[in-house]
Amino acid sequence: MISAADTAFILAAAGLVLLMTPGLALFYAGMVRSKNVLGTMMQSFFMVALISIEWVYLGYSMSFGPDVGGVIGDLSWFALNGVTTAPSADYASTIPQLLFMVYQCMFAVITPALITGAFAERVRFVPFLVFALLWAILVYNPVCHWVWAKGGWLGNMGVMDFAGGLVVHVTCGAAALAAILVLGPRRGYGKRSFIPHSLPMTFIGTALLWFGWFGFNGGSALAADEVAVTAFVATYLAGMAGVFMWVVMEWVTLGKATTLGAMSGAIAGLATITPAAGFVGPNSAIVIGCVAGMACFGAVNLKVKLKLDDSLDVVGIHGVGGVIGTLCLGIFASTAVNPGGVDGLLAGNISQLWKQAFGVIVVGSYTLVVSWVLLKIIHSTMGLRLSEENEVVGLDYSEHSETAYND
Repeated sequence: MISAADTAFILAAAGLVLLMTPGLALFYAGMVRSKNVLGTMMQSFFMVALISIEWVYLGYSMSFGPDVGGVIGDLSWFALNGVTTAPSADYASTIPQLLFMVYQCMFAVITPALITGAFAERVRFVPFLVFALLWAILVYNPVCHWVWAKGGWLGNMGVMDFAGGLVVHVTCGAAALAAILVLGPRRGYGKRSFIPHSLPMTFIGTALLWFGWFGFNGGSALAADEVAVTAFVATYLAGMAGVFMWVVMEWVTLGKATTLGAMSGAIAGLATITPAAGFVGPNSAIVIGCVAGMACFGAVNLKVKLKLDDSLDVVGIHGVGGVIGTLCLGIFASTAVNPGGVDGLLAGNISQLWKQAFGVIVVGSYTLVVSWVLLKIIHSTMGLRLSEENEVVGLDYSEHSETAYND
């Protein structure tokens, strides 16, 4: 039976999650050099069009359609055939299935957009679009089905993911790592500084992402109920704790706090709480956010020692955060908080932690391998990377014949 309150809530949540993609475009664009601002924004923003088309015709049916062997959905919902305003007994019994479809579309849109931060300033636009489309079909859709769909094999064995720790953050982190390994560093990496051209722009992006994350996590309850409140509060507290701990880590190691660090800490806390948001209480959310601030800070600093040019810290924040959050679900989850969830290690159920770890290994490994193969093929056939000359000129002019600033 359709609930007007739940429908209104998920309508708003879907809008909030959509806002995250242009927010991400601003977040990333502020951290690149001025000659790459528009190219960086376009890589994120165009996913709204490309992946939405894919979702309508293939993605939704592959991800949530009738199960085939626990691995993928069949194509009976191709072009949204049979997807109506009637509720779905399998996924959301109090809202129209058409609304569930578009809400899930927003998750599919932002995930490949997140990957772009890893290879910022050095990838051609059209080959990237080919990668993003194939990646959505071969990686995002199957993993989404495994974890979230009725009949999905990881979900059936008890692997949990409230709002996308595995489906979004582990997949984008593993794909980002593959991209770094295939493409190599930016021209001059390690010999010169790549200074963000506009941290105020990144700050605006951070604010939009945090705001949208309430729809990302809170909306994943799929109802205006107590679980949505739990997820909303956990999202806020983990983001806050991520800011706090990252800044503390900077004080301890650098002797001063940075604005970029505070913003990175917020995103780390938000990414890390995502898989556990609807299953843990406020104090657990704060602990998870603090762990995220420490671990992601360490991961971002480790990349420098390893000489990996993860331009905008996708692996260190989203990848590491997604892994830690998925494991923390297996530690802190409690049916006292969410009776429809699971108990974790601290509630006496150690098996849930092993299930979460297995999910991380499977999703991370599958995504890394498939992403690496896709990137290699596209790079060797189309030329994924900018030429040295165009890398000097910048994405904006070489790929789009535009400039962000007419200085």
